[in-house]
Amino acid sequence: MSTANAFLSASPASPGFLALLGGTFLFAGCVKGVTGMGLPTVAMGLLGLGMPPVAAAGLLVVPSLVTNLWQCATGTGTGALLRRLWPLLLASAAGAGASAALLARLDPLWTGPALGVALIVYALHALWARPLKVPPGAERWLSPLVGAVTGIVTGATGVFVMPAVPYLQALQLGRDALVQALGWSFTVSTLALAAGLAAHGALRAPQIGWSVLATLPALAGMALGQRLRARLSPQRFRQAFLGLLLLLGLELASRALR
Repeated sequence: MSTANAFLSASPASPGFLALLGGTFLFAGCVKGVTGMGLPTVAMGLLGLGMPPVAAAGLLVVPSLVTNLWQCATGTGTGALLRRLWPLLLASAAGAGASAALLARLDPLWTGPALGVALIVYALHALWARPLKVPPGAERWLSPLVGAVTGIVTGATGVFVMPAVPYLQALQLGRDALVQALGWSFTVSTLALAAGLAAHGALRAPQIGWSVLATLPALAGMALGQRLRARLSPQRFRQAFLGLLLLLGLELASRALR
């Protein structure tokens, strides 16, 4: 039995597990509703405090897929956007599917700290790095390279954001196109990770059932976040969100030293 299925077999329907599942996805959905991203990243960070990352990755498959497809449906010009981004998306899918064995097979003693490092790198970059801009002509070879690296990080940690998010921001897409591009990137990564985990026996019916259930608080949180977006300072909320990711990352990464 895989680490993920062993964990879920030992803890389903317990009050603590249900509270962790509901609270995590309600908050992660709220973050996505306010910022347009962050559900998988927040969910992986919070769930990783109480379970192996491979179990957390299985639980976020359906909520991440549903909320990202919702995000993909916004905006116009989808065909042109996909024609531009397909090298990134294809390489990301290939990388995530191929490297999912790392998350499925490695000891949580190592995958937990790896998840923590991924969260730290993303939070620090988003907080302090200067905005990037892709030079003219570089997109042709950068897109598949960034996609492949993103896929490998996704397969190893369950986190979809690095380096795809800063790269997409550097393409100067415009607000609506960027939100849609992030949705497509996360959707492809989610599907590829799910396929990779299933191929290695780390994603089975019990996880899918709990993942479907987790979609309800995720959607409720996303709706709440969209309502709160007009009342909150986006900059302050973003700083608080990234600060939380940094703290979660430090906690998870420090487990390798204990």
